[in-house]
Amino acid sequence: MNMLDSSILLKEYNLKVTPQRVAIVEELYKNGHMNVDDLYKNLLKKFPSISLATIYKNVNAMVEKIFLNEVKIPEAKSVYELIKENHSHLVCSLCGGIEDVVLDTSVLEAALSSQSNFKVENTDVVFSGVCSHCQK
Repeated sequence: MNMLDSSILLKEYNLKVTPQRVAIVEELYKNGHMNVDDLYKNLLKKFPSISLATIYKNVNAMVEKIFLNEVKIPEAKSVYELIKENHSHLVCSLCGGIEDVVLDTSVLEAALSSQSNFKVENTDVVFSGVCSHCQK
């Protein structure tokens, strides 16, 4: 993704285009899932005077505009990713790697709704285990 693509995406979500926001988008595009600390470390190389507060402020603004998705990992820091099709996550408990997996949760959602009279609007599923690389 080049700077122009990042700028267009930010504008589509009514987010002000700044060099820091473009860099955040490019880092997430390149790395998939990142926590704020890792974003900060990577962005310091390009913006030596950037603060952690600036990263938080920009990430929170992008989450509010539903441009980024916050993935809450049990017993770990939240990671962020660019919005994409609805999916779940596989998290390796050894290396911390995160993979996306597309699951049809409609049957589960329907069962929950019928059993509890609760209308499910969103399903965030995180599976933890050991990835194939760590199993070797």
